[in-house]
Amino acid sequence: MLTHLSIRNYAIAEQLDIEFKAGMTAITGETGAGKSIILGALGLVLGDRADRDVVRSGSERADISAEFDVGRLPLASQWLSDHELTAEDDACLCLLRRSVAADGRSRAWINNSQVTLQAMTALGALLMDIHSQHEHHSLLQRPTQQMLLDDFGGQRVRVQQLQQLSEQWRQASKQLHTLQTALNEQAAQHELARYQLAELEDLALGAEELDELEQELDSLSNAESRIAGMRALVQLCSEDDDSNISQSLHQALNLLRQSGAGKTLANVEEMLNTALIQIDEAASELNRQLDQVEINPARLEELNARLASIHQLARKHKVRPEELGALQQQLEEQLAAASQNTETLDHLQQQTLTLQNSWLELAHELSNQRQQAAKKLAKAVNEQLGNLGMADARLSIDLQRTESDKPQPHGLEHVEFLISTNPGQPAKPLARIASGGELSRVSLAIQVITAMTSDTPSLVFDEVDVGIGGGVARVVGKLLKQLGTRSQVLCVTHQPLVASLANQHLLVSKETSAKTAKSRIYPLDEQERLQEIARMLGGDSDGPTLSSEALAHARELTANA
Repeated sequence: MLTHLSIRNYAIAEQLDIEFKAGMTAITGETGAGKSIILGALGLVLGDRADRDVVRSGSERADISAEFDVGRLPLASQWLSDHELTAEDDACLCLLRRSVAADGRSRAWINNSQVTLQAMTALGALLMDIHSQHEHHSLLQRPTQQMLLDDFGGQRVRVQQLQQLSEQWRQASKQLHTLQTALNEQAAQHELARYQLAELEDLALGAEELDELEQELDSLSNAESRIAGMRALVQLCSEDDDSNISQSLHQALNLLRQSGAGKTLANVEEMLNTALIQIDEAASELNRQLDQVEINPARLEELNARLASIHQLARKHKVRPEELGALQQQLEEQLAAASQNTETLDHLQQQTLTLQNSWLELAHELSNQRQQAAKKLAKAVNEQLGNLGMADARLSIDLQRTESDKPQPHGLEHVEFLISTNPGQPAKPLARIASGGELSRVSLAIQVITAMTSDTPSLVFDEVDVGIGGGVARVVGKLLKQLGTRSQVLCVTHQPLVASLANQHLLVSKETSAKTAKSRIYPLDEQERLQEIARMLGGDSDGPTLSSEALAHARELTANA
């Protein structure tokens, strides 16, 4: 509930500090005293738009602060927690502040953290509802009407489940659409990848095949020159040729022996003999290698053809031949991922269908409950309207079936409250009621009926008693007092019968001088309250006889409260 309101340099209010209590609070004062200042200031801290005209003349800015106790408002507490705006010292405290500069720019804070106006508006809707003749308040909005009907019918849990299913379906559908779009865009790429992979699989290039092919090709291509070279070497090493190495070594040995060096050159003789043995072994190895060298034109042609296919495919894919294996692995992984995405697509399709069916089943159940609750709520409100002096008014609740077959948070239909204020007139939406007083009384009737089943925040009623009097005014006062047993009710009123029933009475007055005018507001004690109610009854403070009668009537009203 609202516990404190601080107003600085707003309109004609220089400085106002107001403490509020639980239950019903009446706000009274003469016309023009500044009662609208309180409503305007509350509207600002609840997220209303502001302009430079709200700043008191001669001031740089207007500042409004409102302190709320959210200990019994779980939705507001959860909102603060979700947005990490819970007060550090006291989780039950919520401080809203709005500052409007003289140029019209404004800033907003929640628990000393600067926020957007949208955030302040969202929280404000959870804290207080202003029912004004001149403001488009929340009861005129179809989401609020649906919430009231569902709360009245005890369908809050079912509605939450429906909203969760709708959100889950929306998320799954979004993922499905994204995946479908991606697969459609990649379809041509995947088809090309499958074709390229088929080419690589047909090529069947082994892991080490390229190196082996090139080595074998090199061997076959140089076979004839290798044979010629090896034969020449064999001839040099052969003993049958006078010009070979072996013959030269034999001549060297003979010369060595003829020189008579004897033991002096024994080691040289040993080395020459070793060389002869090695030359002989080299000739044997060369002959053995010659037997193994193959001249195979057919195999050479086959190798060239195979390598040509490899290089051709590499050029086609713009990679080096040795990178074809990695390319094949990459294509396999790409197609495997595509296959997995297809499986995921099938799963998402099944998931969205299951969620849609679950939502549809629950939505039909909720729709049936809404139809029953709509009849009961309309009947109860119409009975209450009769007590409020609107016996000819008839509220009806229209359940408009939505055209979309997709899961929606609100279910199968939109809820809209319609009202006919005179016999023979067609029912129209609440927003099209011409009279602000009628709208306030309809709102009051609806709020009173639904208050026992909904988390109604603090309520502000601006002159709900316009155009009524006598017994009806007394009924209005009793209804407001009844509503105040569950919710905080602030009521701006000109009716003494309403004000006399309040738990708290605040008086707004205006002080004027030659240069300026100031509004002030203060709580009334018992004697001051009697005097104010007497004034509202028509008493004249300067006429003792009439004033005495008014005071006596005021005492009677407060005594019967």
